[in-house]
Formats: sequence, structure tokens, C-alpha cells
Amino acid sequence: MSGPQKLVVLGATGSVGRSTLDVAARHPDRLTIWGLSAHRDVEGLAQLCEAHQPAHAVIADAACYEPLRQRLQSAGLATQLHAGAEALDALASATEAEQVMAAIAGAAGLSSTLSALKAGKRVLIANKEPLVMAGRLMMATASQSGAMVLPIDSEHNAIFQCLPSATRCGATLQKGIARIILTASGGPFRKTPLSALAAVTPEQAVRHPNWSMGRKISVDSATMMNKGLELIEAAVLYGLDEPQIDIVIHPESIIHSMVEYDDGSTLAQLGNPDMRVPIAHALAWPERWASGVKGLDWSILRRFQFEPLDVQRFPAVRIARDALRAGGVATNVFNAANEVAVAAFLDGRLRFDQIAGLVETVLTAATSSPSDGGDELEAILAVDGWARRAATAALESPHSSA
Repeated sequence: MSGPQKLVVLGATGSVGRSTLDVAARHPDRLTIWGLSAHRDVEGLAQLCEAHQPAHAVIADAACYEPLRQRLQSAGLATQLHAGAEALDALASATEAEQVMAAIAGAAGLSSTLSALKAGKRVLIANKEPLVMAGRLMMATASQSGAMVLPIDSEHNAIFQCLPSATRCGATLQKGIARIILTASGGPFRKTPLSALAAVTPEQAVRHPNWSMGRKISVDSATMMNKGLELIEAAVLYGLDEPQIDIVIHPESIIHSMVEYDDGSTLAQLGNPDMRVPIAHALAWPERWASGVKGLDWSILRRFQFEPLDVQRFPAVRIARDALRAGGVATNVFNAANEVAVAAFLDGRLRFDQIAGLVETVLTAATSSPSDGGDELEAILAVDGWARRAATAALESPHSSA
């Protein structure tokens, strides 16, 4: 890279967005913050605009435009403010933007991420849901435009680091790779008696033992839906079949994932559990920049624990495998139903131990209801909408286990 590159951070007020800005601020000679976005966090986005003074900012919820405009004006900032979904897509695809961090949680990040890919940007993908919803479309779009896709999810970034240096996401992997192994911490309920899971509260579920994350992804980690989403994401990013992707519990969250080769060698990526490590790797690739995270202290690391995944405790992974094998609309339905289920749990309308069951109910219904309309965005969004309506109906049904 030559000279500071202009960086756009979509979802800047979230945990990944803030970590990205922390890394970028350490390298002002290499990166300049050109654009920031948030959904409706007026104060959070205003503070980030004061700190980084981007040329542009977007608030996705148009109702928040005026209070944010006044806030920026009172601070004397020259940042140009925009609002709405179209403005978000325009920010992601702007000619000036050279790197785009796609960190908008959930399906809401699909359109802007796709816009960045269409524009041929260097896209750092942290929001796994769009890849699960529309992986074929996204990878095809990147191939056509020449966009560079770099994974931020700690597991997929680890895999990327362990693969041959010529690897590009979306391309066929080189021969000689036997399988990949995704590691999972097991979350806060790895040892909780199964009989106690029905009483788990949202406050308990979002307390991850190793990572600091948003509420939705923290719940996904607790149910292992997150690992199911990563399973599907790995198949999309690296062109793998479902049997080539294994998952193992590793409570320390030091080994982030592994790649096993045909010759019996296994390469692993290790590091402290801090999202700034994969973020710095992707921002700098193919170089290496300081992330602000200390390296491992090998004088105190005594052992690494591994254990098989308990499918009775974590049925979400089995359901994800079923969806990946089914193909078609199944992974899209899996994601949408899970988003509805997690929101219902966080609102107190669904028990923790019922999340996976609701997702499976909608997936079963999907085998005969929505047709695979192909890889057009409209068809993908139509299936997503069907699955959300089906999940909501199942949630509200008097015959539902929820």
C-alpha cells in the first residue's frame, strides 16, 4: 500500500466497528477514516465523528437524521451527513472508499456489503449473516468486479492465515487440503446442567467468558448458532463441502482455527481473544501491522484443552449442517429464523432452550414452502422475509413449544 487509504466503517458504533477504529487510529500514515455509519445510535456516531472527523457519515434510520445533524453542527464538524438505506449503499460503493469494513449486524448489512463488492472494493467482512443468506451471490459479485474479500470473523481469518498465501476467498482451494477445524469456546453454558438451560436469562447469555461482543452474537455464541453460521460461512468462503468442516470445543479461545493438509500437517493460528488481531491482519494484508494487542505469554500457558462438541447440548450445529447439506434457500431460512428467535429470547418471549427448536421448525416448513428464486437480491430478500414471517407465526402459535 502507498499513502493513507480511505477507510469506510459500516456499523461503526458496534464492537467490531470501534475495534476497527482503534486499530486504524494507530496507523494514521496508512489509513484515514473517510466514512462512518450507524443504525440509530446518534450520540455514539456523533462522538466517533468528533474523534475521527470523517468526510461522510450515514445514519440508517432517517428519523435520527435531524438530531444528529444538529449534534454535528454544534460540534463545528464539516462531516457531510446522509440518512437511509440508499445513502448507506452509496457510502459503501463511493469512488473515494478504498477499504470497507462491513460490520453491520444481521441481514441489515447485506445490501451495503453487496454494494461494496459490486464496486470492486477491498471488503473486510465481519457480518457473517450476509454470507449465509447470499453467499453465492456475494462471491460471484466479487469475482465479476475484482473485489477483494477478507474475513474478519476470528475463525475464518485464522483459516485464511493458515491457507497458502495465494488463497483468495471465493476461489477453488488448492489441492492438498484435507479439512478445516473451527474452534469454539463452548460459551458460558458449556458445563451448565441441561435441565438448567430453560432458566437462562438474557443477562447470563450475553456474558461470554472470553470475548467482548454485541448482544445478538453473544447469544449466538451461547447457543452455538454462531458456530453453525460459521460452518456455512466457511463453505462459502473456501468452497468446501460440509464433511470437510469440523468443529471442536477449545475453552481457552487461544487457537482460533486450524487447517489440516493431506500430508498430515496441521497449521493453527493462535492469539489472545481480541478482535483487533484479525482486524489488523485484514486491514494490513498482505503486510502485518501492530494491532494494540499483546502477544501470547508462553511462560504462563500450560495447556490447551479440546473436547468434542455435544450435539445434545448444542443442537444448533446439527441444524446448520442439515441446512448446508440441503442447499437452496435453507441457509437463508436458517439465518432469518435465528434472528427472530434471538430477538424473541432477548425480549423475554422465548426460552433459551427453545431457540434451536424454533429455527428447526421453520427449516422443516421451508422444505415445501419458499422456492429457490435463484441468486438475485430480490429473491434472496423474499425468502428472508418468508422465513421471518414463518418464525414469528411459529413463535405466536398457541401450539408452539415456545
